[in-house]
Amino acid sequence: MNVIEDDAILKLFHDSNREQDAFRLLVDKYKERLYWHIRKIVISHEDTDDILQNVFVKTWQRLKEFRFESKLYTWICRIATNEALNFLNEKRRKVYGNSDEISDFLINTLESDKYFFSEDKIQKELQCAILMLSDRQRIVFNMRYFDDMSYEEISQTLGVAIGTLKATYHNAVQKVEATLKIVDTLN
Repeated sequence: MNVIEDDAILKLFHDSNREQDAFRLLVDKYKERLYWHIRKIVISHEDTDDILQNVFVKTWQRLKEFRFESKLYTWICRIATNEALNFLNEKRRKVYGNSDEISDFLINTLESDKYFFSEDKIQKELQCAILMLSDRQRIVFNMRYFDDMSYEEISQTLGVAIGTLKATYHNAVQKVEATLKIVDTLN
Protein backbone atom coordinates (compact mmCIF):
# COMPACT_ATOMS: atom_id res chain seq x y z
CA MET A 1 0.00 0.00 0.00
CA ASN A 2 1.35 3.42 -0.93
CA VAL A 3 1.59 5.92 1.87
CA ILE A 4 0.03 9.17 0.76
CA GLU A 5 1.96 12.33 1.60
CA ASP A 6 0.54 14.81 4.09
CA ASP A 7 0.37 17.56 1.46
CA ALA A 8 -1.88 15.38 -0.71
CA ILE A 9 -4.12 14.54 2.26
CA LEU A 10 -4.46 18.21 3.16
CA LYS A 11 -5.19 19.15 -0.45
CA LEU A 12 -7.97 16.55 -0.53
CA PHE A 13 -9.26 17.79 2.82
CA HIS A 14 -9.66 21.33 1.48
CA ASP A 15 -11.82 19.96 -1.36
CA SER A 16 -15.27 19.85 0.27
CA ASN A 17 -16.22 16.83 -1.85
CA ARG A 18 -13.21 14.83 -0.65
CA GLU A 19 -12.66 15.91 2.96
CA GLN A 20 -14.04 12.65 4.41
CA ASP A 21 -11.78 10.61 2.12
CA ALA A 22 -8.83 12.73 3.17
CA PHE A 23 -9.63 12.34 6.83
CA ARG A 24 -9.94 8.56 6.44
CA LEU A 25 -6.48 8.52 4.84
CA LEU A 26 -5.09 10.62 7.69
CA VAL A 27 -6.58 8.31 10.32
CA ASP A 28 -5.26 5.23 8.53
CA LYS A 29 -1.80 6.78 8.25
CA TYR A 30 -1.41 7.87 11.86
CA LYS A 31 -3.76 5.86 14.09
CA GLU A 32 -1.24 3.17 15.08
CA ARG A 33 1.61 5.57 15.75
CA LEU A 34 -0.66 7.87 17.79
CA TYR A 35 -2.18 4.90 19.64
CA TRP A 36 1.23 3.84 20.92
CA HIS A 37 2.23 7.40 21.77
CA ILE A 38 -0.89 7.81 23.91
CA ARG A 39 -0.64 4.30 25.32
CA LYS A 40 2.83 5.02 26.69
CA ILE A 41 1.35 7.96 28.58
CA VAL A 42 -1.89 6.50 29.99
CA ILE A 43 -0.98 2.77 29.86
CA SER A 44 -4.56 1.45 29.66
CA HIS A 45 -5.74 0.14 26.28
CA GLU A 46 -9.34 1.24 26.90
CA ASP A 47 -8.35 4.75 27.96
CA THR A 48 -6.01 4.99 24.97
CA ASP A 49 -8.83 4.11 22.57
CA ASP A 50 -11.08 6.77 24.10
CA ILE A 51 -8.37 9.42 23.98
CA LEU A 52 -7.45 8.50 20.40
CA GLN A 53 -11.06 9.03 19.34
CA ASN A 54 -11.02 12.45 21.00
CA VAL A 55 -7.75 13.28 19.24
CA PHE A 56 -9.22 12.51 15.83
CA VAL A 57 -12.39 14.46 16.61
CA LYS A 58 -10.29 17.50 17.56
CA THR A 59 -8.08 16.98 14.52
CA TRP A 60 -11.16 16.94 12.27
CA GLN A 61 -12.50 20.10 13.91
CA ARG A 62 -9.18 21.97 13.63
CA LEU A 63 -7.64 20.63 10.45
CA LYS A 64 -8.63 23.66 8.37
CA GLU A 65 -6.56 25.74 10.83
CA PHE A 66 -3.36 23.77 10.15
CA ARG A 67 -0.74 26.27 8.88
CA PHE A 68 2.24 24.07 7.92
CA GLU A 69 4.37 25.54 10.72
CA SER A 70 5.31 21.96 11.63
CA LYS A 71 4.82 18.49 10.20
CA LEU A 72 1.23 17.27 10.25
CA TYR A 73 2.11 14.34 12.52
CA THR A 74 3.85 16.71 14.95
CA TRP A 75 0.72 18.88 15.08
CA ILE A 76 -1.57 15.90 15.69
CA CYS A 77 0.88 14.41 18.20
CA ARG A 78 0.70 17.66 20.18
CA ILE A 79 -3.08 17.32 20.32
CA ALA A 80 -2.67 13.68 21.42
CA THR A 81 -0.13 14.57 24.10
CA ASN A 82 -2.36 17.31 25.48
CA GLU A 83 -5.39 15.02 25.50
CA ALA A 84 -3.45 12.28 27.30
CA LEU A 85 -2.06 14.72 29.88
CA ASN A 86 -5.52 16.23 30.41
CA PHE A 87 -6.87 12.73 30.99
CA LEU A 88 -4.18 11.97 33.60
CA ASN A 89 -4.64 15.33 35.29
CA GLU A 90 -8.39 14.80 35.50
CA LYS A 91 -7.92 11.28 36.90
CA ARG A 92 -5.32 12.58 39.34
CA ARG A 93 -7.58 15.43 40.45
CA LYS A 94 -10.75 13.40 40.83
CA VAL A 95 -9.43 10.16 42.21
CA TYR A 96 -5.82 10.07 43.27
CA GLY A 97 -4.87 13.49 44.53
CA ASN A 98 -1.12 13.25 43.85
CA SER A 99 1.38 12.01 41.32
CA ASP A 100 2.75 9.20 43.51
CA GLU A 101 -0.66 7.59 43.59
CA ILE A 102 -1.15 8.00 39.84
CA SER A 103 2.26 6.36 39.27
CA ASP A 104 1.19 3.43 41.44
CA PHE A 105 -2.07 3.23 39.51
CA LEU A 106 -0.23 3.24 36.16
CA ILE A 107 2.20 0.55 37.35
CA ASN A 108 -0.71 -1.62 38.55
CA THR A 109 -2.45 -1.06 35.20
CA LEU A 110 0.71 -2.08 33.37
CA GLU A 111 1.22 -5.19 35.48
CA SER A 112 -2.37 -6.36 35.03
CA ASP A 113 -2.45 -5.65 31.28
CA LYS A 114 -3.03 -8.88 29.36
CA TYR A 115 -1.24 -7.38 26.32
CA PHE A 116 1.95 -6.78 28.29
CA PHE A 117 4.41 -9.65 28.28
CA SER A 118 5.01 -9.94 32.01
CA GLU A 119 7.40 -12.88 31.56
CA ASP A 120 9.93 -10.39 30.13
CA LYS A 121 11.29 -9.29 33.51
CA ILE A 122 13.78 -6.74 32.16
CA GLN A 123 11.14 -5.03 30.01
CA LYS A 124 8.73 -4.96 32.94
CA GLU A 125 11.36 -3.39 35.22
CA LEU A 126 12.21 -0.79 32.58
CA GLN A 127 8.56 0.13 32.06
CA CYS A 128 7.96 0.41 35.81
CA ALA A 129 11.05 2.63 36.16
CA ILE A 130 9.75 4.87 33.36
CA LEU A 131 6.38 5.13 35.11
CA MET A 132 8.11 6.53 38.18
CA LEU A 133 9.10 9.63 36.16
CA SER A 134 7.00 12.77 36.08
CA ASP A 135 4.53 12.96 33.20
CA ARG A 136 6.73 15.40 31.27
CA GLN A 137 9.92 13.37 31.82
CA ARG A 138 8.14 10.17 30.79
CA ILE A 139 6.81 11.73 27.60
CA VAL A 140 10.19 13.18 26.63
CA PHE A 141 11.95 9.91 27.48
CA ASN A 142 9.49 7.84 25.42
CA MET A 143 9.61 10.20 22.43
CA ARG A 144 13.40 10.26 22.40
CA TYR A 145 14.26 6.70 23.46
CA PHE A 146 11.46 4.60 21.94
CA ASP A 147 10.15 6.80 19.12
CA ASP A 148 13.64 8.03 18.16
CA MET A 149 12.33 11.56 17.64
CA SER A 150 14.83 14.39 17.30
CA TYR A 151 14.89 17.15 19.90
CA GLU A 152 13.59 19.47 17.17
CA GLU A 153 10.52 17.26 16.59
CA ILE A 154 9.90 16.89 20.32
CA SER A 155 10.26 20.66 20.72
CA GLN A 156 7.65 21.29 18.03
CA THR A 157 5.34 18.69 19.53
CA LEU A 158 5.57 19.83 23.13
CA GLY A 159 6.28 23.52 22.61
CA VAL A 160 9.36 23.32 24.85
CA ALA A 161 12.84 24.72 24.17
CA ILE A 162 15.41 22.20 22.95
CA GLY A 163 17.79 22.95 25.83
CA THR A 164 15.02 22.22 28.32
CA LEU A 165 14.23 18.95 26.52
CA LYS A 166 17.86 17.86 26.62
CA ALA A 167 18.00 18.50 30.36
CA THR A 168 14.67 16.75 30.91
CA TYR A 169 15.81 13.71 28.93
CA HIS A 170 19.17 13.59 30.72
CA ASN A 171 17.45 13.73 34.13
CA ALA A 172 14.93 11.08 33.08
CA VAL A 173 17.71 8.73 31.93
CA GLN A 174 19.53 9.21 35.24
CA LYS A 175 16.36 8.46 37.22
CA VAL A 176 15.58 5.35 35.17
CA GLU A 177 19.16 4.10 35.57
CA ALA A 178 19.06 4.75 39.33
CA THR A 179 15.73 2.94 39.70
CA LEU A 180 16.99 -0.03 37.70
CA LYS A 181 20.15 -0.20 39.86
CA ILE A 182 18.00 -0.27 43.00
CA VAL A 183 15.80 -3.01 41.54
CA ASP A 184 18.92 -4.95 40.53
CA THR A 185 20.36 -4.81 44.04
CA LEU A 186 17.05 -6.04 45.47
CA ASN A 187 17.01 -9.07 43.18
